[in-house]
Amino acid sequence: MPHAKLGAALTAVNWNDNVASFLTDVTTTKAIAKRNLRVAIWAKQLEVVDKGNAALCFVREMQISGQHVAALIALSLYKPAAASMRTMLEAGLYYTFFRTHPMELATLVRSSDYYVGKRQILDYHKEHSPNFGQMQAALGLVTRLERWYSDVSAVVHGQIPGAWVEHKSLATVSPIKSTQDIVFNSFEEGEEVLHRLFLCTVGKLFWDTFSYTAKQELLKGLAGDIRARLGLDKA
Repeated sequence: MPHAKLGAALTAVNWNDNVASFLTDVTTTKAIAKRNLRVAIWAKQLEVVDKGNAALCFVREMQISGQHVAALIALSLYKPAAASMRTMLEAGLYYTFFRTHPMELATLVRSSDYYVGKRQILDYHKEHSPNFGQMQAALGLVTRLERWYSDVSAVVHGQIPGAWVEHKSLATVSPIKSTQDIVFNSFEEGEEVLHRLFLCTVGKLFWDTFSYTAKQELLKGLAGDIRARLGLDKA
């Protein structure tokens, strides 16, 4: 695309109108804000209780990635939102592993050949995180994580042509409610998976040091019997 045509295409989109239209959907915007708020609560608690841990960089990336999802949906850039929501979950997953593996984190930074995958991290938690198997089973964590990750990755990698990208050209980018709803539902599920991952790992580990207010917020919507099985108090 020639430079002049790129400029014309970008200015043909009324980005402000896209955002304004998105904000009229109060139900969706409130729900997205609520999900990002819970991510922020996790981030704040972990920044405090794990202060100085180099792996907190993943927590910060996790938080901003969730905010990027909100921005991209508002702009009607639906397919890029898939990459951001997957990054949100992956960053949280990496934090749960690398916070206790500083040497591996240093290697990750130093060497492009080193990689720790999702399966390795889940296997690590099954083997080394106390009661992980029991807790994840109570929350249906691994099943939901694997299904969600597979579905979103298929969108990210273009394995389903046309998924989340109905616009035929850059100049035609505008709100498509049906697609917005699909992306929003996927973000909700991704944040829920992240939340449950933390409850089974770092949340359980640090629970006694979390603030009372944070505990109240993080346990909202969790059935009493499940909370009891996880051993997470509200006080």
